[in-house]
Amino acid sequence: MTTLGRLVGRTPAPALFVVSGLGQYVGAALAVGLFATLPAAGVGWARIAAAAVVLLAWRRPWRMAWSRRELGAAVAFGVVLALMNVTFYLAIERLPLGTAVAIEFMGPVTVAVLTGAGRRERVGVALAASGVVLLAGVTLVEGADAALGLAFIAAAGACWGGYIVLGRRVALAGDGVTRLSVAMAAGAVVLAPVLAGLGAPAFGQWRTALLVVGVAVLSSVIPYAVEQVVLPRVSAAAFAVLLALLPASAAVVGAVALHQLPGPADAVGLVLVSVAIALTSRRDPAPADAPPGATDGA
Repeated sequence: MTTLGRLVGRTPAPALFVVSGLGQYVGAALAVGLFATLPAAGVGWARIAAAAVVLLAWRRPWRMAWSRRELGAAVAFGVVLALMNVTFYLAIERLPLGTAVAIEFMGPVTVAVLTGAGRRERVGVALAASGVVLLAGVTLVEGADAALGLAFIAAAGACWGGYIVLGRRVALAGDGVTRLSVAMAAGAVVLAPVLAGLGAPAFGQWRTALLVVGVAVLSSVIPYAVEQVVLPRVSAAAFAVLLALLPASAAVVGAVALHQLPGPADAVGLVLVSVAIALTSRRDPAPADAPPGATDGA
């Protein structure tokens, strides 16, 4: 295990998610410039493709021995991951961001409810979901375009639930970050016939290409690699609760960096998410199905 792997392995999961969230928000800020020149689906595919190249160069998965079953699991995981990103981008073209985030979070909540092992986890899930709704600032939407947006965000939520289930299976096989590189490449290849024509122009100019790579590293490589480290260490229900740290950390960053003090609803949301994290924090030994060195890939 590398020094970085040992450090990440000792870092509490909530702290890893805060770092992951910060990367995603900086990446989202960079992506604003891309939305002005490319359709949302094209941006989604370009981000996936660039992340795949970065991960493949970093992890070099061809050095591993792959069984047909392992490769199939990685491909399925990658396709779900890619669809999750693209459908989310298509949704936020048509819906307020807060509404989209809150609805999409129902995917992890469903997984958590179905897999929660006890009352503490289920209560934590309910608190986290309530906190996300308050933090997201949900607003009512109407119209045909909004209806299409709701369909896209429902699909994104379902993919997010599948991402947790399949991602944990991939992570438990060991060296999850290397397996993630194959998954990301598979997702980019499978969606290429439909979306490459929309996203490829992003690589036509070096400034835009650098912007895409920045978005890919901050919004895909770092967060998904962190999640591959965390997934073997917690249950699926606890992982879903940890995801609530993403909108929570956004509120904290806004307060500290932008002096956007949280309102009463935001403050209650932060408290609910904090309580949920405390309730579902695992102090038990690592899951029995986690192989030794499951976090070695970091």
